[in-house]
Amino acid sequence: MQQLKLDDIDLEILKILQEEGRITNVELAERVGITAPPCLRRVRALEDAGYINGYHADLNANALGYDLVVFAMVGLHSQAEADLQAFEKMVGEWPMVREAYMLNGEIDFILKIAARDLNHFQTFLTTHLTPAPNVASVKTSLTIRCGKSRPGIPFTPDAVFVEK
Repeated sequence: MQQLKLDDIDLEILKILQEEGRITNVELAERVGITAPPCLRRVRALEDAGYINGYHADLNANALGYDLVVFAMVGLHSQAEADLQAFEKMVGEWPMVREAYMLNGEIDFILKIAARDLNHFQTFLTTHLTPAPNVASVKTSLTIRCGKSRPGIPFTPDAVFVEK
């Protein structure tokens, strides 16, 4: 991975691609004010430098039958680095776990789990998560609704807050 100094055009390319991953290179070039060949070179350089991890479709989980999102707060018996890595590897193999974050504090990990329904989640909980090696405790919270879902990063200078 090469080091790349980002300029305003690179940042605008990243911002647009984050919002519209399927935009054509020609459209992207027009929007950032350069021609298509240098735009494509910039996108490839941003990919090579690791600023772009990949491209994906934003699927409608409800339409596909995944009506339940659960957050599971997991405490481990051991926080030795090898045990943390083993837990992360195991979680990485569970398709229902969509995100996993190691935390500082009482809880070691928070997992975002997508399930078809409560029974589907309970089966996962009792057959995979709770009996997993090194798991000391699991506390779960079922979501009621999602008030905001914005993957990626904020690109505005005032991204911290908006005054009213």
